[in-house]
Amino acid sequence: MSAVAIVGAGVIGLSWARLFAEAGWEVRISDPRPDLGEIIAREFPGLPVIGTDDLRAAADGVDFVQECGPERLELKKKLFAELAEVTGEDAVLASSSSSLLASAFAEGNPAADRILIGHPFNPPQLIPLVEVVPSAQTREQIVERAIAVYTELGRLPIRLRKEIPGFVGNRLQRAVNNEATYLVQQGVLDPAELDALVKASLGIRWATVGPFESMQLGGGPGGMRHLLENVGAEMTFEAGVPDRAGYGPVIQGVDAAFGSGEAAYEANVRRRDRRTVAISQALAASDADAAAKGGD
Repeated sequence: MSAVAIVGAGVIGLSWARLFAEAGWEVRISDPRPDLGEIIAREFPGLPVIGTDDLRAAADGVDFVQECGPERLELKKKLFAELAEVTGEDAVLASSSSSLLASAFAEGNPAADRILIGHPFNPPQLIPLVEVVPSAQTREQIVERAIAVYTELGRLPIRLRKEIPGFVGNRLQRAVNNEATYLVQQGVLDPAELDALVKASLGIRWATVGPFESMQLGGGPGGMRHLLENVGAEMTFEAGVPDRAGYGPVIQGVDAAFGSGEAAYEANVRRRDRRTVAISQALAASDADAAAKGGD
């Protein structure tokens, strides 16, 4: 049985742990939190998951590490320095970092050739994407192994051609979120209305076609070129810039629309996960049906 060390028992770490465990891996979760044992007993009954506050013990001899610690550069440097000492020369050292570059926290690390980014979208067990971002020092064999593991887990690993802060998914998300915040601050919509608009338009569209395919379709038979020369030529407005000092009313509106606190969070997670599974299953069934009929 292959073994993986999950560093950090937060939301992302626990989701990764479930994904690996359900795929038959031995999972060792490392986190200093005092309630780690209770969490494992509650979240992983019957699965090969153990927990420890000893990072070295968790990572000793594992085939793969998925680090999910806080987004702090110096901490990641320290964690990966320890991981380098107790893992073998072919073990993948992957970080779930949302924006930090592997080259930044692998600098000076003797295992720099085994360190890369394996950035998921939350929650990893339901959202297929994993952005694989090696540094210039990462060994090609390690990149290929990471991609193979994520693929075996049923994820969709997409390798970025070069390092860029925030990677791709979060850069796109940041642009949309900034515009959404700007529109609410301008009084165009409230948070609940804006979310409803996105779910009834871009959310459905982007679950089936991406931005470029959407533009190609938007131009009809003339494709993206026709779109840009006609409708696109009139879209000359500048993107909005949110007021960083004016987030208070926006946050209040979000709290009013979706609730806050533990109970609201758990209810929202259940609804999100249920809908995410429903969409994924519906798309898979549709594609399978089309393939069986020999169509698109």
